[in-house]
Amino acid sequence: METNKIIHGNCIDRLQFLEANRVDLIYFDPPFFTQKKHSLTNRDNTKTYEFDDKYESLEEYLCLIEKALIQCKRVLKNTGSVFLHCDKTASHNIRIILDKVFGKENFQSEIVWSYKRWSNAKKGLLNSHQIIFFYSKTENFKFNTLYTNYSATTNLDQILQDRERDENGKSVYKRDENGDAILGKEKKGVPLSDVWEIPYLNPKAKERTGYPTQKPVLLLNQIINISTNEGDLVLDPFCGSGTTCVSAKSLKRNFLGIDISKDAVELANSRLEEMIISESFLLNKGVNDYLEKTEKELAILQNINAFPVQRNAGIDGFLKKHSEGMPVPIKIQGDYETIEDAIEKLEKATMGKNYPIKIVIQTKDSGISRLFDFQTDVIILKTLELQAKDLAKRTTNV
Repeated sequence: METNKIIHGNCIDRLQFLEANRVDLIYFDPPFFTQKKHSLTNRDNTKTYEFDDKYESLEEYLCLIEKALIQCKRVLKNTGSVFLHCDKTASHNIRIILDKVFGKENFQSEIVWSYKRWSNAKKGLLNSHQIIFFYSKTENFKFNTLYTNYSATTNLDQILQDRERDENGKSVYKRDENGDAILGKEKKGVPLSDVWEIPYLNPKAKERTGYPTQKPVLLLNQIINISTNEGDLVLDPFCGSGTTCVSAKSLKRNFLGIDISKDAVELANSRLEEMIISESFLLNKGVNDYLEKTEKELAILQNINAFPVQRNAGIDGFLKKHSEGMPVPIKIQGDYETIEDAIEKLEKATMGKNYPIKIVIQTKDSGISRLFDFQTDVIILKTLELQAKDLAKRTTNV
């Protein structure tokens, strides 16, 4: 069976033509046993997409899922994984089927996809998450650890210090013979957890097609990034509007989609031609209520590849890459600070920690106007805006 294409037909029948041990990842987004007919119209009302999610019984539905999973396991490589997407309707039943087909020992995670939804009149709690079960075929599965930024409540300057156990078994900061803190190894951030806050597709998003139950490409990007490498084969046996295949193509993976609906196949192929993927301002900016950094400060830290530090008057960030094996603290000159004030705050915040390199980002066009009553080896770097002004002045003088 050729790859990088969308195939029309019943996935259980079509999967039988795919050789065994060939696929690296299967994203499995079957109907959710809602017992409803789903229908939605595209943005310009020229096309209505619909499919039935009705079954004679739960047993009939689960039989379909099991048959599809058996074929999925057959075509997976031993290093491959399956991610099955479901909601509260039958997730508990599907988990039992997954244990049966893949084995309880190959259960890896229950991922919670959390998102904000509009309110409704239904009595009870608002539904704002779905479940993705992550199973591997064997214990030797492929996995790429992704890292996220530290929480705004994290004291990052403390995280970057080494720890040891004292005589009572308590974790304490490791110190040298002078009593100064010993700085730790380079940190990549916090490993990705099993709760993913990825926005539901905005009704006005360019990516939205009008297909019922369409998932955001950003969600599939995360799944594909943690479980495959470039050139790997990604399969979606219920591909619907083709989101998985769009994601795989954008990430330089091979793909194969199957769907029983001709309309879905046609839509998926058109999306693979257009490759429209929406950005998420929520993901780009973050949602942590503890954030104190301004957009300007966050932009500066992002441009120099630094972790932000919150609630610290003297340190605004740390470079993600260490220098000479040591962390590099950053202080950004505030709107109402002199450059001397910024240097002094950074020196006080780093006292006794022996950082070999400390950097102040100068944001205002002013020189150092007074002598310090302490020694400082802080490096001053001007923002790109200030550098551009200096360049303009030199050009004008010439």
